[in-house]
Amino acid sequence: MREDLSVPPTLERLRRHLVGLRMPRALEMLDHMMRQIERGEVGALEALEALLAEELTLRESRRIKAALQMARLSTVKTLATFDFSFQPSLDRHRILALAQLDFITRHEVVHLLGPPGTGKSHLAIALGVEAVRAGHSVYFATLADIVASLGRAEREGSLRERIRFLCRASLLIVDEIGYLPISSGSGNLFFQLVNARHERGAMILTSNRGFAEWGEVFGEPVVATALLDRLLHHAVVVSIEGSSYRLRQHADLVPESLRPAASTLAQAQPRRRGRPPKPRGADPSNG
Repeated sequence: MREDLSVPPTLERLRRHLVGLRMPRALEMLDHMMRQIERGEVGALEALEALLAEELTLRESRRIKAALQMARLSTVKTLATFDFSFQPSLDRHRILALAQLDFITRHEVVHLLGPPGTGKSHLAIALGVEAVRAGHSVYFATLADIVASLGRAEREGSLRERIRFLCRASLLIVDEIGYLPISSGSGNLFFQLVNARHERGAMILTSNRGFAEWGEVFGEPVVATALLDRLLHHAVVVSIEGSSYRLRQHADLVPESLRPAASTLAQAQPRRRGRPPKPRGADPSNG
């Protein structure tokens, strides 16, 4: 004879089981699901599936929240909130292809280049959020923060451990390259990190400076050349030639001499080393 799940002793045991299994959402939904069973709105198996689905949803939400905190992605931005219409030079399909995250498994470096306010950081964070949701480990920091932490670790004799820590994440996002001057010593420290991650972990870099200016950015052309040698080896370069989204309502107040020139980054697209050139007529959105 089939046991009646509505009797109090059975419910109490079920509640204790859910408490012991640490399933708070299922416990919270239990009485509601029992009423639905009593009214004949759902069957026992459907109710069980619904309870487990609720619990899984809660746990996944907690996992994502914790992972975003570990990634230092305190400000969550998504591709859904990015205004592609404001940046017509940006290929939406190319960004959505990056959101499939194949570049992470291929250990590639994605460069997002463009003047300030064109959405580079937004896109970098959004791709980082997609990676977290997919189960990848992510770490986000500005270049200034990274070289400061590396310099501190070097002074404390723990540089190797710090580099090892920054190599653990499947995806390392380095924001704001070129916004603040970097000494040649700091450039050398950053090169050690890049060299350690080369072909072992994916990266996303954002910069307002073209590659030809990286010698000035890192204070030493030799360091910049060594960095680019590795960072462009397996690279995807996305150049954004547009106006600042943050200044869109006050663009007329910005002097002409301070407005970004599209030609600054136009020559930033490198050829992928070790890969054959595209045939004529190929779809540019795939490059």
